[in-house]
Amino acid sequence: MSTARISDPWPPLPLELWKPTYHNLHMWTQIVGKVRLELTPKTNHWWNVPLYVNARGLTTSPIPHGGAVFEIQFDFLDHKLLIDRCDGLRKTLALAPRTVADFYDEFMSALHALDIEVAIYPTPVEVPDPIPFAQDRTYRAYDADAAYRFWRILVSCGEVFKQFRAGFLGKCSPVHFFWGSFDLAVTRFSGRRAPERPGADSITREAYSHEVISAGWWPGGAGVDGPAFYAYAAPEPEGFAQQRVQPEAAFYHPELKEFILMYDDLRGAPSPQQALLDFLQSTYEAGANLAHWDRDALEVRQPAA
Repeated sequence: MSTARISDPWPPLPLELWKPTYHNLHMWTQIVGKVRLELTPKTNHWWNVPLYVNARGLTTSPIPHGGAVFEIQFDFLDHKLLIDRCDGLRKTLALAPRTVADFYDEFMSALHALDIEVAIYPTPVEVPDPIPFAQDRTYRAYDADAAYRFWRILVSCGEVFKQFRAGFLGKCSPVHFFWGSFDLAVTRFSGRRAPERPGADSITREAYSHEVISAGWWPGGAGVDGPAFYAYAAPEPEGFAQQRVQPEAAFYHPELKEFILMYDDLRGAPSPQQALLDFLQSTYEAGANLAHWDRDALEVRQPAA
């Protein structure tokens, strides 16, 4: 990959070409996200923990601390991590090739230097075989071009997700980036409570306490060999897997129990934005119709032409 910034809003991001950077960025966002988790009031469905896409990268948004606020931002244009206090004090870390352990040590030291005292759970979540941050020296990696492409895709996805979100009157999540699963997501709610999930942990019980249809994008993994869009209904209504959705390249993944649209298939569409809207809308309609959501009450109805 070249290091030049590109104008393509849907740039390629082959999974195999940036796995070390993917791993490190996943862990670095978990470290930063856990600070937000510890210091912000708990919100339904863990909406107090994600990061948000902005004009330069990913941000925590303001975090309360000691009667003031601070904010942490991944800047994927200048490749820096910025920690800003509301009194103007700032600490800056370079986003550069380094291990997770090195990043963790410098980041926690920077917080301490700003008098931000916080203890986070020091081990990643939602990953197989987690390595404590302070011990993770798996990769000394940071591909600036791949990080930029990753963020540029989030920007493009976020614009379409927000357009899709605007068509819903019912309860709907923000468009937000979950650092645990490393995906950008938007979730619609029917308004009804969901059945209890036997054996579910506290995180899962809270996330799926109510009926949802959720969609998002992530860089790949878990049996999907490349970046992809996903959509699922929870609980999944009978017959969901057999529904026909758009575009034609989308398919149901029986192990994940999600509809999948590979990102590279979307990139090849005449209008990637429209193809993504079609995927979001058709998978939503498939789940909402089968689960008998009150669509007349929940959706914005366009006036007749």
